[in-house]
Amino acid sequence: MTAFDAQDLIETAAELADAARAATLLHFRSAALTADTKEAERFDPVTVADRLSEQRMREILARRRPNDAILGEEYGATSGTSGLTWVLDPIDGTRGYLSGTPTWGVLISVCDASGVIYGLIDQPYIRERFEGGLGRAEVNGPSGRADLRTRAPRHLDQAILLSTFPEVGTPAEAAAFRRVASQAKLVRYGMDCYGYALLAAGQVDLVIEAGLQAYDVQAPIAVIEAAGGLVTDWQGKPCLNGGQVLAAANPQIHAEAMALLNA
Repeated sequence: MTAFDAQDLIETAAELADAARAATLLHFRSAALTADTKEAERFDPVTVADRLSEQRMREILARRRPNDAILGEEYGATSGTSGLTWVLDPIDGTRGYLSGTPTWGVLISVCDASGVIYGLIDQPYIRERFEGGLGRAEVNGPSGRADLRTRAPRHLDQAILLSTFPEVGTPAEAAAFRRVASQAKLVRYGMDCYGYALLAAGQVDLVIEAGLQAYDVQAPIAVIEAAGGLVTDWQGKPCLNGGQVLAAANPQIHAEAMALLNA
């Protein structure tokens, strides 16, 4: 494991999140906001707010942590020499951002060769921040500060399941997802990263998605694991680089969902 100053990492992450919060709120719910698309086949939006948010965070890292590497959604990878990498998603849920829904967020995490050390999920409009790792598992928001703790075990027929898209991924992945969804008590869509925050806060039991990237999952992994949950791929293996993701409140509901995903 790479040697590091835990308090400095936490303070740096907070400064990044504050800067991203200010940058994203400049344009949120603005009538003049427009978006480009990253893909020709489907609408995969990116806005001036995505780019500004990541630029502001990179400026802080250049000043505070110049030897650390960076992986960001909008500006890619920057090499470093410290053994630490900051993984940034300046707006996770740009479709929600464009729609004016407060379910998007800023994802910030730091990892070394062993995995994710610390992560946070920040929802700027609500002013709610979820932290996990380096001895922390807490949320600070409109209702004050509270410890994060995932839900106690319950059977799937009593569970709440979240996912961002009803289609989930490929046709085969969608079919696997439906095997779980058909047995859950309640299924909700469109939460983006806020769904993972709700899982860490003990509000829901499962988040199942596919086709994700490293910057989509590393901060949620840190937050959920610190709260007592677990995040793997659909085969129960680590998912630090994204792909298929199964986030669960506890090992019991994780096992029940994974069995159906692979049935």
